[in-house]
Amino acid sequence: MNPLSIPSPPVSVWQLGPFPLRAYAMAILLGIAVATVILQRRYERRGGPGERVLDLVLWMVPFGIIGGRVYHVISSPDAYFGPGGDPWKVFAIWNGGLGIWGAIALGGVGAWIGARRYGLRMAPIADSLAPGLLVAQAIGRLGNWFNQELYGGPTTLPWGLEIDDAHLVSGYDPGTLFHPTFLYELVWNLLAAAFIVWAERRFRLRHGRTFWLYVMAYTLGRTWIELMRVDDAEMVLGLRLNVWTSVVVFLVATAIFVWLRRFDDVPDPIHLPGREPALVNAEAVPGGSVESGSSRDGEQDG
Repeated sequence: MNPLSIPSPPVSVWQLGPFPLRAYAMAILLGIAVATVILQRRYERRGGPGERVLDLVLWMVPFGIIGGRVYHVISSPDAYFGPGGDPWKVFAIWNGGLGIWGAIALGGVGAWIGARRYGLRMAPIADSLAPGLLVAQAIGRLGNWFNQELYGGPTTLPWGLEIDDAHLVSGYDPGTLFHPTFLYELVWNLLAAAFIVWAERRFRLRHGRTFWLYVMAYTLGRTWIELMRVDDAEMVLGLRLNVWTSVVVFLVATAIFVWLRRFDDVPDPIHLPGREPALVNAEAVPGGSVESGSSRDGEQDG
């Protein structure tokens, strides 16, 4: 065994009395917590009501988890409905299996419902959340490491990943080292988060363009990482379904990102028209009036 290889954790579940503590679930929850903190700080600096962030998250997270699970089941149906599959495992979310595409799509629906409920516009929320999503996804990949799943093909590189015999994909010999795709995606996501924060400041991105840049950056990395994986997956025209999804979503995100450029000179208010509260993160202005519900020019942050 290569002395520089990456060992997989021998345990992914710990018993706390009658309650199991699962590394995958803890990674997801930690990622959600970190993303929430980032969202709140960035949203407040844009002039948004930070006290509403937790309310929005309570809409986004359940929708996102359901959407992520539905996409995973649709894109990997054999484990649940194929020969030897167990349909009840559809609900065993603690064993892993959340598709990011479904999580973002349905989580966005939850965010939209929450935003409409509280009179907030979606674009500033999405832009504020974008880098936090990448950080959350990076943390979530640690759950795949603990579960010894979604790894890449065999490699002789020094940082090859060790996989226990019980978690080997069929057709590979014990002792084989694999590409640690969890680590590749973790690093890619953190670099992408730093990049979009820089780009947001440098080019003064607004009106959802930061969010669509996040989609572009993530799908670009996900495409080549997905091509390395050896776990079972639905194939379409010789490629994994997630590869096609990444390519299509990247193209759509690029088109929307370019189209939104036409609104660069238009103000980007926080609140929906006619639904601005009298005082939300308001600033006193000459004459004793207040300015409320709009982004303060020049306050893009990380």
